[in-house]
Amino acid sequence: MKKYIPYILATLLAGFGLLTLFLSTSVIFDFFGIRAKEGNYVLFVVWSNFISSILYLFAAYGFTKNKKWTATLLGISTLILIGAFIGLKSHINSGGIYETKTVGAMIFRISVTFVFAILAYFTITKKKL
Repeated sequence: MKKYIPYILATLLAGFGLLTLFLSTSVIFDFFGIRAKEGNYVLFVVWSNFISSILYLFAAYGFTKNKKWTATLLGISTLILIGAFIGLKSHINSGGIYETKTVGAMIFRISVTFVFAILAYFTITKKKL
């Protein structure tokens, strides 16, 4: 069972990454009318999600190949998202328009990314030390 854990994690992360990639590119490039459905999106948050989606896909590959840099990529993604969240809070405090669901979505995304980073650390990096 232990040998399947990296593949399960990679599959979950790749699915999360592909969904994030689809949604973020759809907003950035206005595919399928998703931009209008998103309402008052904050562009730098969408771009941080886009960058994170790319990192998720590389990290999913890292899980399958037991690469030590997997935890680092996910840590970088977590930091990017935390930076975007701080920027979002600043945007909100300065009176910028936004969707309230964005705050919850950012907290969820940061949490999921952080959990994957911890899992990568304990299943790959720490095992190789």
